[in-house]
Amino acid sequence: MNRRNMTGGLLGLMLMLAPASAQTAPATPATPSAAPAAARPIPAANYVAVGGYYYEQGQFDQAYVAYRAAAELEPNSPAALLGLGRSQVKLRLYSAGITTLKKLVTLDSRNFDAYISLSQAYVQQFIGAGDRTVVSSNLGEALRTLQDAEALAQGATQNRDLLLSRVWNERGYVYKLQGDAPKAITAFKQAIALNGDNAILLYNLGDMYYATGNIPLALDNLQQAVILDPRDPFNRAYYAKLLALSGNVTAAKPEAAQAARLAPKNAYAVGQYGVVSYLARDAVTARAQLNQAVALDPLRYPEFYFYLGRLALDAGDLKAAREQFTRSAALGSQNAEYAYYLGLSYERGAGAVAPDRLKARENYERALKLTPGYKDAQDALNRVR
Repeated sequence: MNRRNMTGGLLGLMLMLAPASAQTAPATPATPSAAPAAARPIPAANYVAVGGYYYEQGQFDQAYVAYRAAAELEPNSPAALLGLGRSQVKLRLYSAGITTLKKLVTLDSRNFDAYISLSQAYVQQFIGAGDRTVVSSNLGEALRTLQDAEALAQGATQNRDLLLSRVWNERGYVYKLQGDAPKAITAFKQAIALNGDNAILLYNLGDMYYATGNIPLALDNLQQAVILDPRDPFNRAYYAKLLALSGNVTAAKPEAAQAARLAPKNAYAVGQYGVVSYLARDAVTARAQLNQAVALDPLRYPEFYFYLGRLALDAGDLKAAREQFTRSAALGSQNAEYAYYLGLSYERGAGAVAPDRLKARENYERALKLTPGYKDAQDALNRVR
């Protein structure tokens, strides 16, 4: 959808939600003594409603416009500030989002969602930083904010366990980013103990088991997530990838295809169908799905550029391989495998594309810096020295 059509949609919604007297009425003959009625302004609550609609649709730029209008009308409105801060974070306006959400918790210190959203803002700024040393304190700030959220949840008279499960889920994600896998697993387990029928929590625990190399437990948790919410494309797509990585590509491919059918505009589901197809040695489907995924969301999933690079490398197209691995290594700057494969593409030469041992060495060294003891990278570095 282009910006003009989206703006038209916002105006249309605002007219629908505007007070009747604020809308243009059909012209009627005026008597000499009649004075024109003043149009009432659109209230902030209506802008908040529009912002909520667009936020749920994933149209975060439109949500931001509506929430900003609401906040300008009512600068201390908790609903407007919460929506504005969350929209700013979605648009990668991290500093602005943190400032907005900090204002909210100052104005409304009992707002549980404000603390959760502020913690998420710190985390997202950390993830999105080109130089994480600049925001090295963010994860600590996120954990401190979650302590405040937990205190509110402990005192809640309703939905206490549900609120606490959200706190433990966010903690698990922060611990994961800190590289503390045991703490992350414990946190996600605690969240599930409080809210056992939540597919997202099972997904997160499965993801941690995968990160620690425990594929059987990862598969078990992802399978439970799919059973709980069979129409969730994220659960099914990730489950399919884990099946493929475990060697069961026969079961994996239909699961991945089903995830993409459930959500054809979901970049993750479409891209994982491409990953599974690559692992199943179906290069045609893999290339089509991966290209579609990066077109849907060009900046979020470096993994899909990585597998496009693998396809190009397998085909001997070193120019394309270097381009795709460069993208994956830039977006996934903490992933040693991406750096290693970028180095491999520079080490090789074919046709008019000459080897570049210097760039190969730089990337192998980077891979080893990210993952000391990475054997493939060390062997490759020894070759090009």
